Amino acid sequence: MIIVVGSINLDLIATVDRLPGRGETVPGDAFKTSPGGKGANQALAARRAGAEVSMVGAVGRDPFADTALACLREGLVDVSAVREAHASTGTALILVELGGGDNVIAVVPGANATVKPADFRTIEFSAEDVLLVQNEIPPATIKSALEAARKAGAKSIYNVAPFREDTADCVPLADYLVANETEFDLYAKLLGLSGADRRAQMQAYAKPSTRWARVIRSAAIWRPGSRPVSASKMRCGGQRGQGRSHASSRAPSHRSRMRGTWMRLRANSAAQDARSGARRSRRCRSRA
Repeated sequence: MIIVVGSINLDLIATVDRLPGRGETVPGDAFKTSPGGKGANQALAARRAGAEVSMVGAVGRDPFADTALACLREGLVDVSAVREAHASTGTALILVELGGGDNVIAVVPGANATVKPADFRTIEFSAEDVLLVQNEIPPATIKSALEAARKAGAKSIYNVAPFREDTADCVPLADYLVANETEFDLYAKLLGLSGADRRAQMQAYAKPSTRWARVIRSAAIWRPGSRPVSASKMRCGGQRGQGRSHASSRAPSHRSRMRGTWMRLRANSAAQDARSGARRSRRCRSRA
């Protein structure tokens, strides 16, 4: 079972000919809503990859809640641990520039800020489970979830986006760390990781145990004795072109398009080298 403790949003997306300047109003081209949130995106990607998935989070008691959960329900993600909060459903307000694809995003956490350790205490972690967490829920909840997974022997994957200084003590608790270059560099500085460059710092992070680190547009995934896997060679989420919003057909940015690719690498076995499996699969096909 993959257990996702994380954010659930409804993305409000408008396309414009150009992004407005400070205090400026510009006409829009189109508007749509789309379920999103890093936690919900991960849950749906894992389910589409074939895993059994349980989502732990919170939504508001408002019209946005059902829409935000629609894709998870349709995808047969277990949402029985998603709680209704008195706060509004989390939202992301996105302006996308036509042509270039540049975007501006404002995220309002809403109910995501109310997700607490008690929300997942009814779930019994086992050594066969995988925990996914991100930085769109309170730090105390992230830390508690990682500690619970470690105590049960479950593997944990921690997407440290967006960067939050107050989650630095959560990073060493994760078996797998997912970050972009900026996020990893900031955490490396906070944690005092030694090394002359990013690769050396990733090695320093991995050394104390069997931890892994993945950095987007860099070494991707690394552990001692293995070669980094290029993120550009992997597919996003459940479908090509799927980005920030898991029901959207167009990703607002390159960074968004990269989101979720690591899930396919570790959907079934967090301890197994994905490239070895791919090689075995190719050998089987060649024999056939």
